[in-house]
Amino acid sequence: MSLPLFYNNTATLSILPDSSFVPFTSISTKTKTQPLTCVRHSRLPVLCLSSFSDNMDSPAGPTLYPSHRCKTVHLVRHAQGIHNVAGEKNHDAYLSYDYFDAHLTPLGWQQVDNLHKHVQETGLSKRVELVITSPLLRTIQTAVGVFGGGGYADGIDAPPLMVANAGNSERPAISSLNCPPFIAVELCREHLNRLEFIRVIREAALVNINLFFLLLIFHWQIESNDDILWEPEIRETNEAVAKRGMEFLNWLWTRKEKEIAVVTHSGFLYHTLSAFGNDCHPSIKNEICKHFANCELRSMVIVDRSTASSDPATTNYPGKIPNGLDLPSDVAAEKHLN
Repeated sequence: MSLPLFYNNTATLSILPDSSFVPFTSISTKTKTQPLTCVRHSRLPVLCLSSFSDNMDSPAGPTLYPSHRCKTVHLVRHAQGIHNVAGEKNHDAYLSYDYFDAHLTPLGWQQVDNLHKHVQETGLSKRVELVITSPLLRTIQTAVGVFGGGGYADGIDAPPLMVANAGNSERPAISSLNCPPFIAVELCREHLNRLEFIRVIREAALVNINLFFLLLIFHWQIESNDDILWEPEIRETNEAVAKRGMEFLNWLWTRKEKEIAVVTHSGFLYHTLSAFGNDCHPSIKNEICKHFANCELRSMVIVDRSTASSDPATTNYPGKIPNGLDLPSDVAAEKHLN
């Protein structure tokens, strides 16, 4: 697959965009009766400038990387939550404990259903080997709704991925049949408007997992409280979110899975992805860095550009089996000239 390259000038990981899925609707947040329309975007341009130049007419060229040094990551922002609706009316709602661990709205579940249909129809659901989600309820609901196994019924030889009415969803249970594993990862949590919310994240995650999402594994990546300030009115800085995002991507690279879905939050995605694309045309950087819509999916490829070890190539073949003469013609021509 030919894909454009996105560089991070200060890291050994690069990001290449694949394709995106964006739900579009003219429905206001007050309307819940009209179905959403889901549009799958065409493929993005296949070339990106390998180094940025003031001359936009400079010829672009393709960039190649060994496939075993790449991972495909499907980034998803959670569907509409009750905090999104409240925040449209009064932004102070984002500072409230009442909305911090918000559940999805009925319209948000429509968005989930549409994206679930999309990943089924495109075959993406069969390729994803692991689903990673932020530990908050709205992201977990989105993750299991999009990548879960559909409706659960008695007699199915698999435990439910989500129990019925989990988190006031008024939704039936979701089956774990033929699903990849799900992990809740603290590093891809929400951009915290109040740093004391970190306590709430951990408390809420334990409740959600123990009561509603019995197969979800929680991965504690932040081992102590030393990484943040504890004054309740201090907001997590944009720089801190971006740093946490790079830590998350570096951790993601250590996973053995080659195709991973990540369900997280708008602020986390925006500040993390803004570190990439600086060596590309501004229009392409915008494609990767612009804010995500609710339940939007964008597929990226992470590339390891360092000399560090990577997973062995599984499809490469050494050749010369059986061994024989194979002097390349260009080498022979060079020898002849010399």
